[in-house]
Amino acid sequence: QVQLVESGGGLVQAGGSLRLSCAASGRTVGAYTMGWFRQGPGKERELVAAINWSGGSTYYTDSVKGRFTVSRDTAKNTVDLQMNSLEPEDTAVYCCAISWGRWYPHAPESQYDSWGQGTQVTVSS
Repeated sequence: QVQLVESGGGLVQAGGSLRLSCAASGRTVGAYTMGWFRQGPGKERELVAAINWSGGSTYYTDSVKGRFTVSRDTAKNTVDLQMNSLEPEDTAVYCCAISWGRWYPHAPESQYDSWGQGTQVTVSS
């Protein structure tokens, strides 16, 4: 079992940047997809970005391409989400989740095995 804890959320003005971090403890070896999800006010949860266990494969939803970057820090055992040029529409609770077994970012949410508690990102206009 793996435990995931997010950090780095906060309040930022439009055009600003934030860096989110997802710290993993427990089982961290093996093939997996690590996804960053977000749920904005009145919206459904959506997959924003994902990375595989080697860092060799990434995925971004269209609305964040060119602005967000997902990466792995093997020394710290974290998966980070660098968010630049933030827009009010990016306001949401962001959480990370891990799906074991293969690279498949579009797996149903039920196939993501462990979830973090989430961190709030608020972008003011």
